[in-house]
Amino acid sequence: MTRTETLAQALPGTDGLGAKLAMVVLGSLLVAASAQVSVPMWPVPMTLQTLAISVIGLTFGARLAAATLALYLFQATMGLPFFAGGGAGLPHLLGPTGGFLVGFVAMAWLTGWLAERGFGRGFPRLFVAAFVPALLLFVPGVLWLWAITPLDLQAAIAAGALPFQIGGVVKSALAALIVAGGWKALRARRGSA
Repeated sequence: MTRTETLAQALPGTDGLGAKLAMVVLGSLLVAASAQVSVPMWPVPMTLQTLAISVIGLTFGARLAAATLALYLFQATMGLPFFAGGGAGLPHLLGPTGGFLVGFVAMAWLTGWLAERGFGRGFPRLFVAAFVPALLLFVPGVLWLWAITPLDLQAAIAAGALPFQIGGVVKSALAALIVAGGWKALRARRGSA
């Protein structure tokens, strides 16, 4: 399958190293901000992080999206209050949400990979590219939750996956709408230039 241009690649001035570094840093700050919009639930809070990650993956492509999430994890693990509720440090990465946090890198990469492989334009394809990786995020998230808590697998699924399914559909749809809107704005700008 051939690679197609992502929205970030289509924007003028984004092909240089400085622009890519700025995108990665700004993307990590977006994920950190989205972690603060949180509904406290045990053992996994509900946040807007997957929405931000989907938008980043759909916009940046696989490598830059994965680098963005790796930087986010590094920043939070090193003490910046970037995890949900202003949390920071290695204990958060090793706690009940650790599978989800590490899975964010894979989610970002897969979302970007799908965007680069023909799923980066048009609402239906953008939705698929956002929803499938968000759904797969529950694999490492639930398995980690099962491994480090007293919950059995069924209880880990009930606590770490089931409450998030409707939100996952909504956030995937919002990400697809945001990126589709970005493509529409870019086409309009090119048409008026």
